[in-house]
Amino acid sequence: MKGTVYKSTGSWYVVKDDQGKTYNARIKGKFKLDDITSTNPVTVGDEIEVASEGGDSNSVIITGISERRNYINRQSPSNKYQHHIIAANIDQALLICTLREPRTSQGFIDRFLVASEAYHVPAILLFNKKDLYRKKETLLYESWKAMYEAIGYKTILMSVEKSEGLAEAKAILHDQTTLISGHSGVGKSSFINAIIPSSGLKTQEVSGWSGKGLHTTTFAEMYDLPGGGRIIDTPGIREFGLVDISRRELSHYFPEMRPLINECQFNNCLHVNEPGCAVKSAVENETIHIDRYISYCKILDSINDKAYQ
Repeated sequence: MKGTVYKSTGSWYVVKDDQGKTYNARIKGKFKLDDITSTNPVTVGDEIEVASEGGDSNSVIITGISERRNYINRQSPSNKYQHHIIAANIDQALLICTLREPRTSQGFIDRFLVASEAYHVPAILLFNKKDLYRKKETLLYESWKAMYEAIGYKTILMSVEKSEGLAEAKAILHDQTTLISGHSGVGKSSFINAIIPSSGLKTQEVSGWSGKGLHTTTFAEMYDLPGGGRIIDTPGIREFGLVDISRRELSHYFPEMRPLINECQFNNCLHVNEPGCAVKSAVENETIHIDRYISYCKILDSINDKAYQ
């Protein structure tokens, strides 16, 4: 029997078959060990083969996993030398950001976009809590919107609290399988409750003493959207550690740099100190935004290439 993984708790999974019936599933012992390099061999969105476990009609064993169309990966929060697959077989990724309570940094956004580019998943930036923005946050949003849309990323301004921007957000989710991610406290659960009232997800306020969000989602889970499409809710992420990306590859995942890479004087140019660098020339000419270039340099400095030698 075929099914799709809707929830992963690490040891048990919730699986839905083609008729919409749900089952509790676990991994067959030896399957868990075969050629698995991530901390989670099966992830939400995976299309799988299952077999009956015997006595319990609602319990099945995962016996196989179909080849993934794509997936998004991040550094494991418990082991920086391992990776964790966030979700598989997705059409797009929606990063919910906020500029107040808490503020999402550009570095976090750019790391998410790099991961999306690396795994060929179109990304959308959804800025929530518009109702809290003062003049400086509004100006920052307008600046970031211009910067990101110039390189192909759609941005949406929204207030779940005031129901502003929800219609536009719903429209981009229709008939798509969308990964929803972001820091804890940015309003992911409130957003999902607004578009799927029956989901009943718990929400919490941002921690007053730290300005950081409190975790309300423990495990990744997929929900069917009314009218077509699915969303995958993920636990709030404090940091987004990149994996399987070398220093030499990084510029390939910045869309504004990609067309210029072959114009550099050296074919192994890292676009930092090398002469004849087309990327640095574009930064000087302001055809590449200086803030994106600074972000590139910071990510480049954080990549340890020993794993690739």
